[in-house]
Amino acid sequence: MGSNELAGRVALVTGASRGIGRYIAQRLGSAGATVIVAARSLDESVAHERFTPQRKLPGTLAETVSLIGRAGGKAIPLACDLLDPSQRDELVAGVIRAAGAIDILINNAGFCRFAPIEEMPLAMFDQTFDQYVRVPFALSKAAIPHMKARGGGWIVNISSANAVPPRRPFTNKLRTGGGVAYSAAKAALNRFTEGLAEELVGYNIAVNVVAPSTAIRSPGSVELTPEGYATEDPAYLAATVLAMCQLPAAERTGLIAYSMHYPHDEHLAVMSLDGTTRLPDCPPPAHSHPNIRPAGSGRAF
Repeated sequence: MGSNELAGRVALVTGASRGIGRYIAQRLGSAGATVIVAARSLDESVAHERFTPQRKLPGTLAETVSLIGRAGGKAIPLACDLLDPSQRDELVAGVIRAAGAIDILINNAGFCRFAPIEEMPLAMFDQTFDQYVRVPFALSKAAIPHMKARGGGWIVNISSANAVPPRRPFTNKLRTGGGVAYSAAKAALNRFTEGLAEELVGYNIAVNVVAPSTAIRSPGSVELTPEGYATEDPAYLAATVLAMCQLPAAERTGLIAYSMHYPHDEHLAVMSLDGTTRLPDCPPPAHSHPNIRPAGSGRAF
């Protein structure tokens, strides 16, 4: 195992059967945390409405647990459909039963679906805000009492550079991309994070946002990432998340940090997902959003 920064900590990572959630779970596991990985895909891949019913997304919780275990870490899978209120509302209780505590909550789960507002069904709009705002609210609400009882904790919400106001002048891509509802939900998540950070700082519970600076290639994002687009190494995002799960709230809370900007600006040591290899310092790519603040919005908190 790579290191022990999180030894003795219990972390819940949602949407951990593939993609960003899996990458984060791997890094927290290699840092010594017991990682509870949650998703719908326990030991069989599942389909999503954006794809045809015959096409399933690769990745399962069983695979994530195996990856963490092979690197010397410990992970426990919990199958959960977070859009089912009964399953969502039992998830944190399930974590307590499985591991006895919750110190870290990573709200990552979500599957974006884009459509112009004129064409977007209300059900799609509702689901977008359910995934990216209601679920983090519900899981945070459930986890906070347990974190208070432990004397502190860390909540990290995974957002997007799409939450940053669009560049001016507007481009054809922005006009036709169909991501307005998704971007609005992520902006709401950012503001929710900042407010919750202020609300909980006195209880030593840190609440931060981490988002990719540009794009990370994953099974769920392949069709949304143009061919030849330079994507990020997910180890930098995972390192940023790890950094948000260590310091007391008075020292680091209320930030909106981006995966390539924050490690470079803060001179963080970025390790591979298994925690064994140090990666080179990488400046943010030139094509990242020009309005991203390298040190993280809310730095002066």
